[in-house]
Amino acid sequence: MPTKIMIVDDSFTVRQQVASTLTEAGFQVVEAVDGEDAHARIGAEAELALVICDVNMPKMNGLELLEKVRAEPRFATLPVLMLTTEGQPELIAKAKSLGARGWMVKPFKPEQLVAAAKKLTTR
Repeated sequence: MPTKIMIVDDSFTVRQQVASTLTEAGFQVVEAVDGEDAHARIGAEAELALVICDVNMPKMNGLELLEKVRAEPRFATLPVLMLTTEGQPELIAKAKSLGARGWMVKPFKPEQLVAAAKKLTTR
């Protein structure tokens, strides 16, 4: 069974690019349109191995989602990779303090995204 990854981004185009890249690499992909959608779906997705999440989204941003996910003991170790246009050191530091396992800046290089996904989903 392929490793399951959730992509959280309010941009349909970005979700499609990330999904295409990861599907070609053999991953199973599920999508969420914002932090609220992702938060509602994370608990329902069995065997979720990684969340790849944007920072700037409506309703609930990526850092708020990360904080909510980490507050739930059953998701305390779920790897979260931030994939965003943001590069400010203070945002990166905040994400890491909330438990993000990585930070990639868009536009991403497909081979780097696949390498990060493989590294973060290896048990």
